[in-house]
Amino acid sequence: MKSRLRVLRAERGWSQADLAERIGVSRQAVNALETDKHDPSLGLAFRIAAVFDRAVEEIFDNPHRTEGPG
Repeated sequence: MKSRLRVLRAERGWSQADLAERIGVSRQAVNALETDKHDPSLGLAFRIAAVFDRAVEEIFDNPHRTEGPG
């Protein structure tokens, strides 16, 4: 799952450790999310969205999204 996590974090001048502390995970977990090696749980995705004051869909691309009929 692609994310905009690295860009959003950098815009705020936060290190991976800073973000990790804010969302309650390890720095290594943030790195795994940023490098698309791990998909967040639903709860973690909502915590991340809250920290950045954005909708989950604005941070993470849904690989299962369909474009609809046609």
